[in-house]
Amino acid sequence: MKPVPALSTTLRRGASACVPLLLAACAVSAPPAKVDAQAPAAWQAAAPHQASLTDLNQWWRSQGDPVLAQLIEQAQAASPTVSTARSRIFQARAQSVAAGAALLPSVDGAASVSRASQQSALPLGTTSQAGFQAAWEIDLFGERRAQRRAAEERLAGAGALWHEARVSVAAETASQYIALRSCTALLAVAEQDAASRRDTSRLTELTTQAGFQSPANAALARASAAEGSIRVTQQQAQCELDIKALVALTAVPEPALRQQLNGAATNTGLAPIEITALPAQLLAQRPDVFNAERAVAAASADVGSAQADRYPRLSLQGAVGVANFRAGGENTKLDTWTIGPLAVTVPVFDGGRRRANVDAARAAYEDAVLNYRAVARQAVREVEEALVNLQSTARRGDDARTALDGYRYAFRATEDLYKNGLASLLQLEDARRTRLNAENALVTLDQERNAAWIALYRAAGGGWTSAAPLPALASNPAASSH
Repeated sequence: MKPVPALSTTLRRGASACVPLLLAACAVSAPPAKVDAQAPAAWQAAAPHQASLTDLNQWWRSQGDPVLAQLIEQAQAASPTVSTARSRIFQARAQSVAAGAALLPSVDGAASVSRASQQSALPLGTTSQAGFQAAWEIDLFGERRAQRRAAEERLAGAGALWHEARVSVAAETASQYIALRSCTALLAVAEQDAASRRDTSRLTELTTQAGFQSPANAALARASAAEGSIRVTQQQAQCELDIKALVALTAVPEPALRQQLNGAATNTGLAPIEITALPAQLLAQRPDVFNAERAVAAASADVGSAQADRYPRLSLQGAVGVANFRAGGENTKLDTWTIGPLAVTVPVFDGGRRRANVDAARAAYEDAVLNYRAVARQAVREVEEALVNLQSTARRGDDARTALDGYRYAFRATEDLYKNGLASLLQLEDARRTRLNAENALVTLDQERNAAWIALYRAAGGGWTSAAPLPALASNPAASSH
């Protein structure tokens, strides 16, 4: 097929007019899309002992407690935070598609039929026509490409934040579950203490009735038994509150949740986690840091887009159509096609609007860089804090168990002396109070250690990687759990 002469001439003239514009496009530049996070060279806190590198995506399932993994999956499925983060992925995806479509020509089709009578010698006629109209803004200076890059970076960041939301919900659910288990352990301690106090009160009443002790001692023993009963009631109420908190997190009806909790494991210790050797390696595993880094890249592209907006625009239009006029039994065809106009729009005066947009984009870029480095510092801080807490709880563990063994022995010895009349009730109550504090301290220490492991899991990114899949539109947002 031979080219249409008019079309060839138009394209040659348009190409000649674009040469100066293409040369000017080299002047458009943007600040670096990737900057240094300024992470420290090494960790300052000691790494946890007896830990090994593990797949944090499966960490909850490796605890030997299927109830914990089930609760996390249920909480992720019911979480409005996860749902909101998932919705933002689809919004960012739509914006990315729109930004990519802006680089391509747009084509619209139209069709019409009309029937009219003209005040002339022509008879009554019917006009039918159909055609396509095309428009294309040629991205000479990369404005549209920069907008597409920014949209793609924000989409990647939105995907990371979805994983971050799921990790956050997993950590919150696990913390609440560990709190319930600790509450149950404290309740058992309180019940044992209350039973011991009741026995002491009963024995004191008998010895008082026999005249071996004063009524004041009997009153003190009854008060101690009542105090133990109060502590049990308070602890029971706290455990009930913990269960209701889990109901709110998981959206599981309370009767079903209580039945589910009956199958919970009795082990109270979480499996150790080995942290990566270098802070820079860990930052690559943090979805919030990744999102902040993508925000820097998107802001860089925004600067390039704002700069390109200050340069001329080149657009091309065209149309092709077919038409038919039918009158008096005869058809008259009127097919048409057009190429052009090839238009150049040159900014002349805008009151400084475009220049201000560039300045605003640069300010947003600088803010994104500072925020990225602040998020990276916070990530390092969270890991360091978790490591310090783990080290502290490990060091206190042996001492706490030694103290508890000693206080238990001292209480039993004092109780035997009291039963034989060789120790006062005040001495017994003091020994009981010291033992009770040591029992509670050991349970609280276990909870603190578990909380530190959960904090380290979250600080390490919860098993996220940049290659992690994003949710599909019709899928369950908690189809795979962290």
